[in-house]
Amino acid sequence: MKVLVGITTHNRADILPKSIQSALDQDYSNKEVAVFDDASTDSTPLLKLRYPGVSWHRAESNQGYLVARNKLMQETDAEFYFSLDDDAWFLKGDEISRGVAFMKERPEVAALAYDILSPDRAEAVKRAKPVKTHLFIGCGHMLRLSTVREASYYTPNPGKYGAEESDLCVRLLDSKHEIFYLPGVHVWHDKSSVSRKSHEQYSSALCNDLAFAVRRCPFPMILLGFPAKLLGHLGFALRNNLLGSFISGVRMFLGALPSITTSRKPVSNWAMLEFHRRSRLQALQID
Repeated sequence: MKVLVGITTHNRADILPKSIQSALDQDYSNKEVAVFDDASTDSTPLLKLRYPGVSWHRAESNQGYLVARNKLMQETDAEFYFSLDDDAWFLKGDEISRGVAFMKERPEVAALAYDILSPDRAEAVKRAKPVKTHLFIGCGHMLRLSTVREASYYTPNPGKYGAEESDLCVRLLDSKHEIFYLPGVHVWHDKSSVSRKSHEQYSSALCNDLAFAVRRCPFPMILLGFPAKLLGHLGFALRNNLLGSFISGVRMFLGALPSITTSRKPVSNWAMLEFHRRSRLQALQID
């Protein structure tokens, strides 16, 4: 079964090679590595000469990583898609083969969440039995493309960053597909500061999270769920000196509200409750 490793990138030529090489070094043989260069203005295009075995795609104007991921998934004949950020890389060499083996045994599994390490969580843990979860992290996850196709891929968001994983995962749960987490099967996320502005990212993530609630939260759950989400973000912003970013995110959301409401397709009460139940369980396990 073929796996497409998709790496979307923008102006990270210095760190991108580590991501590419780690994908090429995976021990799973039936794979293709593809890079989507989202209008980089640095030396990223030159890397095409260094990695001739990689499939290169390029947009001349910035499309955003969701458009890039969707395009890579729509144009492949692979059964699985592994999404790897341009500042993330595999650590052991067998992460893909382990994921494919599990998904072959469990056809109901639509997505695998890998165990993400980063500078703020750097200590590896032992590999353990896969467990059900509610969410994967975008920088390192595997998707079964047949189920993602049924779900119509990622939904475009008004903000450039955030909440796309929640939106896709709750739709997969709603269609009775499963999401599993692989403890100890690590992907490193270096969290490069290039093209990363934390205040702008928070505004965008807040906007998209509110959009997620409007689009997917069923009635009457939305009557309580949306205010609770808004107040939760306000509390977080006040605790972390992000009030200006909070206001900016709310403004962004209100400006996009007409288009958000027209795309409203709520999931079932069961799917939303199960999504939040699993989220609480995971939070308890982390604590």
